[in-house]
Amino acid sequence: MVKFLSVVRARNVASALLITAFVGACSSDTVDEYQEQPVQDLYNRALAELNSENYAAAARAFDEVERQHPYSVWSTKAQLMSSFAYYQHNKYDQAILAAERFIELHPGNKDVPYAYYLIAISYYEQITGVGRDQKVTSQALDALQTLVRRFPNTEYARDAKLKIDLTRDHLAGKEMEIGRYYLKGDHYIAAINRFRMVIERYQTTSHVPEALHRLTEAYLSLGIEDEAQTAAAVLGHNFPGSEWYQDSYALLDANYLRPEVKQDSWIVKAWKSVF
Repeated sequence: MVKFLSVVRARNVASALLITAFVGACSSDTVDEYQEQPVQDLYNRALAELNSENYAAAARAFDEVERQHPYSVWSTKAQLMSSFAYYQHNKYDQAILAAERFIELHPGNKDVPYAYYLIAISYYEQITGVGRDQKVTSQALDALQTLVRRFPNTEYARDAKLKIDLTRDHLAGKEMEIGRYYLKGDHYIAAINRFRMVIERYQTTSHVPEALHRLTEAYLSLGIEDEAQTAAAVLGHNFPGSEWYQDSYALLDANYLRPEVKQDSWIVKAWKSVF
């Protein structure tokens, strides 16, 4: 997944953490992990590695700052920079652990929102195709929602809101894939449960029109005409120009039925539109 907005924002915060007082001491030499060195030398070596895009070496070097000088003010900065370096190196698990540790040790630090952002995007960039397990997608959604809830007025929350929509659409897509599989195998109840989840949990996603059509199809196959008519009616009311509605209408017509809302249907109760 292309790291565009995430990396731009990450670099902006990372730049704010740079120490300018020790620029003259910068060096890209390998850190001697057994010999204690001045904190400014260690930190600036880490920055040099980061600026050279040697992210693995940068992460190790920032970790060394904390190891050798755990009570220094630069140790606090190095903890977060370590998370950023791991993130840049696509070592997402290490990035998450480092950011979580920073939050635990420094809950009142001004850069805590950024640490939450690093956790969220580290999960987000591990999202895979809907054909695979979506545990990490759920973790990304939780992390993004936590960020928005805790820090709603930050630039990170604004970016997270966009990613939440994409993540929810991805999760809905997984439910649709499973539902289609069950429907194809004539396991109608199991299919309905999946499509129902899309309607109840992911109502603002792009998969809703198809989910309503598949509900029409599955309910008709079971002979539950009221629910089939309601699903088609909700589909036609909200997506009148959709090909899915045309298909649902044709299915009902073939059974001498018309789209019609049944007020006691769970679909009506779940739907947020006004009837």
